[in-house]
This record gives sequence, C-alpha cells and structure tokens, in this order.
Amino acid sequence: MQTEERPLDIAAPAGLVVRLAENAAEVCQAQRLRYAVFGEEMGARVPGGAGLDCDRFDRFCDHLIVREQAGGAVVGTYRMLPPAGRRRAGGWYCADEFDVRRIDAFANETVEIGRACVAPAFRSGHAIALLWAGLLRYVLQRGFRYVIGCVSLETRDGGHIAATLCRRLLQNHMAPPEWRVTPRRAFVLEGWRDVPDAPMPALLKGYLRLGAQVCGEPAWDGDFDTADVLMVLALTQTNPRYVDRLLRAA
Repeated sequence: MQTEERPLDIAAPAGLVVRLAENAAEVCQAQRLRYAVFGEEMGARVPGGAGLDCDRFDRFCDHLIVREQAGGAVVGTYRMLPPAGRRRAGGWYCADEFDVRRIDAFANETVEIGRACVAPAFRSGHAIALLWAGLLRYVLQRGFRYVIGCVSLETRDGGHIAATLCRRLLQNHMAPPEWRVTPRRAFVLEGWRDVPDAPMPALLKGYLRLGAQVCGEPAWDGDFDTADVLMVLALTQTNPRYVDRLLRAA
C-alpha cells in the first residue's frame, strides 16, 4: 500500500539512501531481504516461500527501504501499517500475539511498524540511522500521534537474557493503563536466572531513547523463537534531542 505523500529521500555519507518502495518489484526486494535475515540467518519459520518473507499484511503497508546508491541493492527495510491499511487488513499485525482491545480506541491515530531488518554487512550504524530517520519523517509528515511495534528478543541462550530484559522493561518503562495489552501465548518470566550484563538489542535501545514504553508482558513467538514485547511511542513524548540528532545525522 502506498500513500500519496512520500518522505523526501534521505542520503547518508555511506552511499545509502532511504525512501518508500514505489512499486511491487521494490517491495519484493524488501521481502527477499527479510527472508535472508529472518529465515536464513535467524532460522525462523517465515510465511511466503520462494525466498520471500511475505504475509497478508504486506499489501496494506508502506515499505521503507534503504538502498545502496551505487549497486542499487536493498540493504535495510521497515514496514508501516497506517490506520487506513489497518482497516483494510481487518486489524493490526500484533493482534495475532496480543489482545489489543484496550488500545483499539487509539487505532485511527496510530501507525504500526515492524519487520525491521538490515543486511549483515550494513549493521555498522548508517543503515539503521537512515531507517529511523525515514520512519520519523514518515510519521511526522502524516501527523500520527502514536507508533506501536513489537520488539523481538532472541532466546538462543535458553531465554535468560530475554527474561531479564523483559523484567527490566516492565519495571522501568511501563506504559499507562490505557495502553496495556495481554499476550495470547505468554513468555513466562519466572524461573529464569538474572543476567546483570544482558545486552540490549539496537532496535530496543532506539525505541527507549525515543521515549517508547512497553504495553505489557511479553508474548512467545514460536515461529521466530523469540519473546516479543509490544512498545508504544507517543509523538508528544518523544525525546526531542534524540529525534533531532537522528534527522541531522541522516
């Protein structure tokens, strides 16, 4: 799905540019990257087949892509489900994992983001900064008040790090009651040892720096073997210094 307004192209010194996918071929390139990262690198069971990570929500979303200016390869992507797309899709993607009835009241002011990934050779920072900058411009230009999205925490160590991070999020970054959700299949937080130096994923760091909060306890995603937490960002409560730095850095 493509909206009428598109963010301005944002170029970085690293020879990368971020913009919305403009046609089906570019969306397909994003889906191939997602398959390479989620399916091949992470070993997740992804929908779509034929080397594509593709589900029923894709056609209702806008797809942000980071592309090499020289070779033209898509090396980063994010997808956004705006309110109009949500209505056509029959709900949010995150509703498969969470009971979101409480936050449905904000549906017409909220964009859902997800499926973020960057090719391994481009994870030094430039591509991620461009994705954030493109996403912020997309949201600000369209006047959305809220952004929601799941952050997936890997459980390759058995789940101890994911449980540690989830407990910290619930203690220090809890959203107000009107944004609370309930996992349909909970990732149980009891019984795991605490990991004092648990590394925080870059995506989660970015959410928290912007001012995002967690909407409730995590869900277990059996396809990705991850603990998923739903985050919400109120645009009126963003960290203005971090937003400005992201936009200027890109």
